[in-house]
Amino acid sequence: MTHVVTSACVGHKYQDCVAVCPVEAFKELATYLVIDPDECIDCGACIPECPVEAIFTDTDVPEEEQEWIEKNEVESVDAPLATGESEVLGD
Repeated sequence: MTHVVTSACVGHKYQDCVAVCPVEAFKELATYLVIDPDECIDCGACIPECPVEAIFTDTDVPEEEQEWIEKNEVESVDAPLATGESEVLGD
């Protein structure tokens, strides 16, 4: 099992989740973050830290957000590592 960032992150890109991740699982795109499923250790530390409730376990992703499971997997491959230092885009 892994964790998945969903559409609620788009346009926000909060970094709280990156700060608590014990491994380097978060990758950064222009307007949102994704989780690399090969790096995620399924600790769950990121879930309560997300202020927009965008992170779910892959088995709990809402039906309307299912495409984000593949989106995280595919987009995390070439995306740069999120360091938590990027600007938050919106509140």
